[in-house]
Amino acid sequence: MGSILSVKNLAKIYKSGSNTLTVLQHIDFDIEEKSTVAIVGPSGSGKTTLLGLCAGLDRASSGDVILNNINLNNLNEDERAWIRNQHVGFIFQNFQLLSTLTALENVMVPLELRGASNIKEKAMELLEKVGLQDRASHYPSQLSGGEQQRISLARAFSNSPKILFADEPTGNLDTETGERVEKLLFDLNREAGTTLVLVTHDLELAARTQRVIRLKGGKLLDNAE
Repeated sequence: MGSILSVKNLAKIYKSGSNTLTVLQHIDFDIEEKSTVAIVGPSGSGKTTLLGLCAGLDRASSGDVILNNINLNNLNEDERAWIRNQHVGFIFQNFQLLSTLTALENVMVPLELRGASNIKEKAMELLEKVGLQDRASHYPSQLSGGEQQRISLARAFSNSPKILFADEPTGNLDTETGERVEKLLFDLNREAGTTLVLVTHDLELAARTQRVIRLKGGKLLDNAE
């Protein structure tokens, strides 16, 4: 099976006046299609920054991110946004739902951007998969944290992504709700054949993936276990 994501000698450096902060350096790895991968490491190790670079949310200072055979560092912001809409799903720790839209409308947004047909029906099917069809008309402020994360999960899968990135997907949830979200992640990953890459502090969650990538101080400790 081929690689869906290749990271080559990746670095991210922030400069402010005469000060330089190196967040990531010399990062190299490949991730196979349909696999499940966890990125772990202490706070400040660069995990979220790495996930954002891999998803095309930000641009590397040097090196390459090759997603589905496309080098993201060769693209401008609009082109990266198009690639995300076509190939990528992203789940944020703080949900990032649009507060003025209902649950159903939040799930519909990526479908509308793609110009898909039967948008409402497809969005409702995704809400059914995460068990929230009865919350379709509710706004984020009317939903619990667990419900909001399940809505964000449905939204992330609405464009049938080839790869799903999840940043601490259970970090703000209680244990029972977190376990339900975890099950949904792996179930949808398996059903859709979507590659899953997640950042987590939860070593039990990391152990459920096929591979663990470890970061410390912006560098890889090892590539897999």
